[in-house]
Amino acid sequence: MQALDKMTDAQLVQAYTQGNNTAFDTLLTRYQAQVYNYIMASVKDATMADDIFQETFVKVITTLKQNRYTENGKFGAWLLRIARNLIIDHFRQEKSENAVSTDDENFSILNRKELSDSTIEDIMVDAQICTDVRRLIMQLPHNQRCVLVMRYYKNLSFKEIAEKLNISINTALGRMRYAILNMRRMASERKIELSRV
Repeated sequence: MQALDKMTDAQLVQAYTQGNNTAFDTLLTRYQAQVYNYIMASVKDATMADDIFQETFVKVITTLKQNRYTENGKFGAWLLRIARNLIIDHFRQEKSENAVSTDDENFSILNRKELSDSTIEDIMVDAQICTDVRRLIMQLPHNQRCVLVMRYYKNLSFKEIAEKLNISINTALGRMRYAILNMRRMASERKIELSRV
């Protein structure tokens, strides 16, 4: 078989969709610097760039696994378009969170719940949410739980997680995706609220 690093993007995509996870790692290695630098130039924040970068590749994996990618010889351009759309989504969300109407004369920008001290009720609700989240995490399959804990509680990147667990980055991203989907499903089935209303 032809060495993966000599394959075209189209050949790597085909190999990946046929079950060769290492083919995706080759694609990731081929484009990670370009995609990350593009995101970083747009958001100018390393933490946010990391999040969008990882979200980009989760979206790529999902699209490829669902056979929704159409090969047109421009895999790199497609990757950057996904990253661009996620950057736009990020700025839209940030803008809507920061939007404040000044039409109300009685409105004070400083009179907002998030700027006040937490009430005892808020503290109790937060504690219950943390307990519920921990319980849901313990219900996850071991391999999903490991990736989720390393990512959210130990702040490791997916590259570091892959190295520690001796798995591909693609596998680490996939396990994280399934962990989140499983937690949402379990929370919904058990009617557990995972945020303050």
